[in-house]
Amino acid sequence: MKIAMIGQKGIPATYGGIERHVEEIATRLVDRGHDVSVFSRLYYSHHPGLYRGVRNVRLPSLHTKHLDAISHTALTTLYTLLKRFDVVHFHALGPSLFSGIPRWVGTRTVVTVHGLDWQRGKWGKFATRFLKFCERPAITFPDRTIVVSKTLADYFRTEYGAETVVIPNGTNPGTIRPPNRIKRWGLDRHPYMLWVGRLVPEKGCHYLIEAFRRVQGDVRLVMAGGSSFSDAYVQSLERLRGDDERIKMIGYVYGDVLDELWSNAYLVVQPSVLEGLSIALIEALSFGRCVVASEIPENLEVVEDCAVTFRSRDVEDLRTKLQMCVDDPEMVARTAERGKSLAEERFSWPRLVELTEKVYEDALRAPRK
Repeated sequence: MKIAMIGQKGIPATYGGIERHVEEIATRLVDRGHDVSVFSRLYYSHHPGLYRGVRNVRLPSLHTKHLDAISHTALTTLYTLLKRFDVVHFHALGPSLFSGIPRWVGTRTVVTVHGLDWQRGKWGKFATRFLKFCERPAITFPDRTIVVSKTLADYFRTEYGAETVVIPNGTNPGTIRPPNRIKRWGLDRHPYMLWVGRLVPEKGCHYLIEAFRRVQGDVRLVMAGGSSFSDAYVQSLERLRGDDERIKMIGYVYGDVLDELWSNAYLVVQPSVLEGLSIALIEALSFGRCVVASEIPENLEVVEDCAVTFRSRDVEDLRTKLQMCVDDPEMVARTAERGKSLAEERFSWPRLVELTEKVYEDALRAPRK
């Protein structure tokens, strides 16, 4: 099949769960014999041409908070009309608005909904309404709709009476690395709790900082992530951190440095109030780390009974669970081992790529609407 992927910022993936998802799916589809093009935004991707067998098509966008995704999706959708693909795969709610256009020329389209983006705290009223409006196009415009969690499948069934295909995010087996590059932050000398992601309100970082500041013991908190059109929120976190030198905000990190952080963390914290299905959470499990996660449905769907959980938005409950982990390293080790086994069993990328390929094949075989 000749396949295009639209909506992501690009590849190679640096920050962003959708970008990691697309890279893992696209490269494996190439390995299975398909011709895959991924459309990347100029500011995000600096790797023109082929990347691991995938055609990386870099095109411009209006790089502003509200116009970045929609301008790039509009341009790349027009591009697909000229090049003629068998399947065009749109990622996220906003881009799904364009998923009916390639069908005008007989191309089949698929949408993956990675989360209910209109619920994210960074959007104002107009953007929130627009993204909410895109829910119905996400299930009516394409030939097939994929969602990354059972929670999202239940939502679309309840709200719209629509059936979707559940294909979760995945992970690779964690490559354990010794603490070399992370020595610059002194992380070879102290146990640390790790948070990884975008510094946006729905990730619950403010709850985490408040809770951690009241945790006793020789332990650090490492926050590996940066702004995503959320500078004001990042500044509020800096103020909340104050002069607590145990809290290290190190910005986005990738590759070997991130692997070192996963490998050597005492535990990983996921205090989100909103998720699609967190790749960071799945990766933490794959590295054999104990996870402390908020009790939102999307997190519980991932960790099952293989994590320490706390009531979402409850700072005192989070503090209590973090302190319990500091005081009971044997419990932390047992929980980590159960989580690693779960990740290996449920979140294998090769299996998920096979499921995605089957969705494409079903779309191509089905009668045109």
